[in-house]
Amino acid sequence: MAKSANQKLKLLYILKILSEKTDEDHSMPTQDLIQELASYGISAERKSIYDDMECLRCFGYDILSTKTRNGGYYLASREFELPELKLLVDAVQASRFITQKKSRELISKIEGLAGPYGGKQLQRQVFVAGRVKTENESIYYNVDRIHKAIQDDSPITFTYLAWNIKKELQPRHGGKRYQVSPWALTWQAENYYLIAYDGPEERIKHFRVDKMSQIEEQVKESRKGKEAFGEFDIAEYTNRTFSMFGGEPEVVTLQLPEEMVGIILDRFGKDADIRPAGGGVINARVKAAVSGQFYGWLTGLGGRVSILSPLHVREGFLCHIKHILENYK
Repeated sequence: MAKSANQKLKLLYILKILSEKTDEDHSMPTQDLIQELASYGISAERKSIYDDMECLRCFGYDILSTKTRNGGYYLASREFELPELKLLVDAVQASRFITQKKSRELISKIEGLAGPYGGKQLQRQVFVAGRVKTENESIYYNVDRIHKAIQDDSPITFTYLAWNIKKELQPRHGGKRYQVSPWALTWQAENYYLIAYDGPEERIKHFRVDKMSQIEEQVKESRKGKEAFGEFDIAEYTNRTFSMFGGEPEVVTLQLPEEMVGIILDRFGKDADIRPAGGGVINARVKAAVSGQFYGWLTGLGGRVSILSPLHVREGFLCHIKHILENYK
């Protein structure tokens, strides 16, 4: 009997069948495996299957056989365990910077890693949807373009988008093209941000990647800002900029009840300077970007937290509260 063109691919097809149709609870009898191979135009005999399985085991695949009456083979372990894949699915679904369409595509691929039966469990996992997602389909590729520019030591140009009253993203400043030197990407508050150096302004800036459009790498130029990023600490930067809202960095001393210390440590990390002030009260010295976002965060903590210093930050907070009250008069 003449062998088909696929015969040389026999081992690969066996691995494909076991991966797609078996797990520890669902083994495949030898005769069924022979029939599956026949559907791909590959002929096989029972003895050759034994040899093929041994060959795959020697290569490193965890293929086991059941000792039941009918017997059978199954792929016992995979690259990822099911709990690990569930974490990946949750991360994709929770990520605001990945669109709903791209989330579905990625989750479908993750399901394929779990096998036919584990994949069904991941499908049930997906129904944590309803989260706000970006609508910029290009973000998935923007991240790749930015990474490439960083590797190539090149600046980039792009347009920056903003929402209008029609709920549409449109270019800011009449479509003006920004040029910056990209240095890092960070994921903060469920969004992706580019941290870059603005040459003309000689300072570090940040941009939400899902609001960047028409990114182009400037391959004939070199990045600027090497000295500024020489000792740059991304974690410290993101902590003090409060979810990427700008402001001048300041060392601010806050006074608050001792039982609220966890709020400070969650926001600023263990490097925050915490000192007892007596009577169940503590003083916390933190480095923060003082802005409306910072004042808004403080307002959300209520009247038990107060600013001790510096004086101009304390006065700025009072002005912030007065402006809010004026809107209700």
